[in-house]
Amino acid sequence: MMKDNNSAFEIEKGWLVGVHRKKSPYFTARSLADKVSLLVIHNISLPAGCFATSYIDDLFLGKLDYRADLSFNDLVGVKVSAHCLIRRTGEIIQYVSFNNKAWHAGVSSFKGRKNCNDFSIGIELEGTDSLPYTNLQYQQLLTLTHCLQKTYPAIIKDHIVGHCHIAPSRKTDPGESFDWQYFHQCLQ
Repeated sequence: MMKDNNSAFEIEKGWLVGVHRKKSPYFTARSLADKVSLLVIHNISLPAGCFATSYIDDLFLGKLDYRADLSFNDLVGVKVSAHCLIRRTGEIIQYVSFNNKAWHAGVSSFKGRKNCNDFSIGIELEGTDSLPYTNLQYQQLLTLTHCLQKTYPAIIKDHIVGHCHIAPSRKTDPGESFDWQYFHQCLQ
């Protein structure tokens, strides 16, 4: 199910109302000290450059058939999740409650603070570093970001980053195809 692009999202008990939920086993409870103050934007496609497959769901749910594609050999034993995925169609799927830590950032640091999973929300965009994202993805990301900022006011504009910003030696996403200028302009 996808919310109308003009309507705001609501969060109840850490879950977006009206979006598809697929609960990942890959999360950790947040402690009271884990105040959410960071939004991390990622990209993902499985196999790389292929869209509208079930493989992202399968990865986040721990059900990926590693024999389905040779590139999946690199994912054997990987336990990873995100709070949400925004598909190219604008559909949002939530895997982990915002009240919990999704396993999206890995070894990471933001403004000297390590372990970004502890204090962040991770949003995956179905895409690659080099292919433009869709207008529907930007619209949904903007609506979702506004909702998250309302619920977690410590997520200020300067605390919305790409995976590349918190793990620069390991990650490049959301890549040069993500239009940060457009995103920040629309976010105001």
